[in-house]
Amino acid sequence: MDQYYELPLDQVLRGDCVQLMRMLPAASVDCVFADPPYNLQLRGELRRPDDSLVDGVDEDWDRFADFATYDLFTREWLTECKRLLRKDGTLWVIGAYHNIFRIGAILQDLGFWILNDVIWRKSNPMPNFRGRRFTNAHETLIWAARGRESRYRFNYQAMKSLNDDIQMRSDWFIPLCTGKERMQNEHGLKLHPTQKPEALLHRVLLASTNPDDVILDPFAGTGTTLAVAKRLRRRFIGIERHPAYAEAAIGRVRRERPVSTEGATSQPTKREALRIPFGSLVERGLITPGTTVFDRQRRLSAMVGPDGSISSGDIRGSIHKVGALLQNAPSCNGWTFWHFEQDGVLQPLDLLRSAMVTQAAQAITV
Repeated sequence: MDQYYELPLDQVLRGDCVQLMRMLPAASVDCVFADPPYNLQLRGELRRPDDSLVDGVDEDWDRFADFATYDLFTREWLTECKRLLRKDGTLWVIGAYHNIFRIGAILQDLGFWILNDVIWRKSNPMPNFRGRRFTNAHETLIWAARGRESRYRFNYQAMKSLNDDIQMRSDWFIPLCTGKERMQNEHGLKLHPTQKPEALLHRVLLASTNPDDVILDPFAGTGTTLAVAKRLRRRFIGIERHPAYAEAAIGRVRRERPVSTEGATSQPTKREALRIPFGSLVERGLITPGTTVFDRQRRLSAMVGPDGSISSGDIRGSIHKVGALLQNAPSCNGWTFWHFEQDGVLQPLDLLRSAMVTQAAQAITV
């Protein structure tokens, strides 16, 4: 089998992931993010009471004859991931109850060292149409090092900054991919049934990689991992067998622009709105890394980093911490102190937080 003598960086490769991964050189990537087939066993869950399929879902999802076939496929692609990972590299894999427990066992069988299981709690989950079981409102991510002795990358401070200087927990409250972010086909339907939100990948890549690290996504779909990697100035390799998904991913990556790396819950109530981390606005694209924020009089300024911190000269931290230090004050409400420019007018960051709260409330209502 032919091999790539140079890594096909920043490309989307079309074909079978196992075959294409075998063509890549060993120990060549820093991080893998994988969103493999779910191996759905109960197709009835994907049908409405009138027996119609949920938009974007078809019978090809479950293309494995039995658990043994799925396990063999899982072992093959995970074996290749381990070969491709550098000794200190890490792997993220996401799944639901249909497959994540089988994947976790195979990961351990192959010698990966599990670091965390992260619960992605969806603020707007798809309802259970038939009413025969609980609404499935979460998915599980397994984060694993290549081996027990791996000196893996964890950007602890970036995660803390993203969460307003509070330790990031292993339960992440992030809405499903909706609105303009959701890619559609020519009929106006969801192009990919399990497109992941960019906010989720922003957090994954920011937590476990550095700029210029090489990210591999063997099930690239419509290119969420690749687009976020490019935005955060990581290198990437995507593999996708479905021609329409691969074409969409290529176009999406071409449109993406890298950001500056300088300086680099439940239904919202008024009280809970105060606890929204500024980093959540960055993750969800409401404010872009590299944006300059000002105080009301434009006497002070700071730059927004991709981890939700802001920096002014040598001072870096949360919007509250930096505001307090620059004023030599014991505390500061960064939401009202810092402003961003919109159509030539300074607006408080609190305006963006209010927009985020409104979006979350609408998602929960729907």
